[in-house]
Parts: sequence; C-alpha cells; structure tokens
Amino acid sequence: MKIVVVGGTGLIGSQVVTLLRDRAHEAVAAAPSTGVDTLTGQGLAQALDGADVVVDVSNSPSFETEAALDFFTRSAQHLIEAEKEAGVRHHVTLSIVGVDQVPDYGYYRAKVAQEEAVRSGGVPYSIVRAAQFFEFIQPVMAMSTQGAEVRLPSTRLRPIASADVAAAVAEAALGEPSHGVRNIAGPEVHRLDRLGEITLAAKPDGRSVVTDEAAGLFAGMPEGVLVGDDTVRIASTRYEDWLRQN
Repeated sequence: MKIVVVGGTGLIGSQVVTLLRDRAHEAVAAAPSTGVDTLTGQGLAQALDGADVVVDVSNSPSFETEAALDFFTRSAQHLIEAEKEAGVRHHVTLSIVGVDQVPDYGYYRAKVAQEEAVRSGGVPYSIVRAAQFFEFIQPVMAMSTQGAEVRLPSTRLRPIASADVAAAVAEAALGEPSHGVRNIAGPEVHRLDRLGEITLAAKPDGRSVVTDEAAGLFAGMPEGVLVGDDTVRIASTRYEDWLRQN
C-alpha cells in the first residue's frame, strides 16, 4: 500500500514510516520540510496521489488554545478534502487518552475538535489515543524547574514509549478502519512527581523533586484522566527499562 504519514519527520511519524517501510509498504513522510503543509493545503494533492491510507501524527507548534484549535481543525479539514479527491480509503489519527474528559484544557479541546472533524469528514477512519510519551517526561520536568527544584504534582498517569505508540499507529494503518477509538498506554501507573524522582535517580543532575499540586502542565488534572479506562491496551515497555536503554 501507499501510506502517507503526515508529521512523518517527527518523533512518532519517523518511526511509523520506518515500520511501514520495513513491511514493504510505500510510506511517504509528509511535513512542511518535505513540501507538504496541511495548514495551507500546499503539496497535499501531490503527496496523496495514489494513497491508500493517510496517517496523521502531526502536532500543533503551539499549546495555546486558539492556535492549537486553528491548527488541528484547519489541518483536518484540508486533509479530509484532499483524501476524498484522492480516493483514500482509511484515515488514522493519533490523539490522547482521556482527551474528551478535560473540556477546560485548551489543547485537549483542540484535539477533540480534530477528532470530531475526522468522524464527520466522510473518510473511513481509526483514532488511536495514546497516553503521555516517556520522551515527554524530561521536558515537563524542565518546564517545572525552579533553581535546583523540580516542582511536580502527584497526578497519576500511565506513560508509554513512543516506539510502542508508533507500533500501534502502524498496526492501525495496516488494518481496516475501526470507525472508533483504540486507547493505548504503558504497563505501569505512576505519580508524576515519582516519575521525576525515578528520572533523576537514573540521571542525577543536582536537582531534586518537590511535590507541588499547583505546578506544571498537569496540575489540577482530574483523577484518572491520564491513566485511561478498562479499554486501554497495555504496551510492554517499562519507564525504568526505557531510561536505562536511552
């Protein structure tokens, strides 16, 4: 099959492209750097010519509510229009576990709007919702660092390796459209402050973790949202094992 991976040069997309090529499919990495801009529609018709499947793992360059909402809705609309013209038979979108449970969080609201555009767009679809990536933990810690302290809430989450996310997305792309949501997460539930402690134990840098329920991106997140429900498919990679390997 020809499978176009939008956001195919990023963390998840580059791994999806590799997995699909390893299985002898024609995987095309579509991104502004390869001449494809979903915000304007530039290059979409050419990239999707002859495509069987489109995988959208692109991300907004801004977490600000209006900017993220504009990015996800406009990109989805342009993609779906181009897919209909090209006769694409399956659209796969990467989203976030619990995304529809936090209406006051602007970035999540933007992702919900993206999902709604995909559902109503008329192209057969599958939505893969993933928990937070392991690779996201250290940037979250950096954003919450004050001097030698990393201030993190005790919010519970079930993080997952990006490689496991990429594998699930590739699997969805090679299957039939589900017209629904598949949730995926890592094997263990952790408190975010504990994840910070585990990270610094593996990679000491002079900082220490202070539990602060008002600090950072996930402060005030409702209990259980970042863990997922009983439909979550559990990946095998543990955070501590991933840290040792990376």
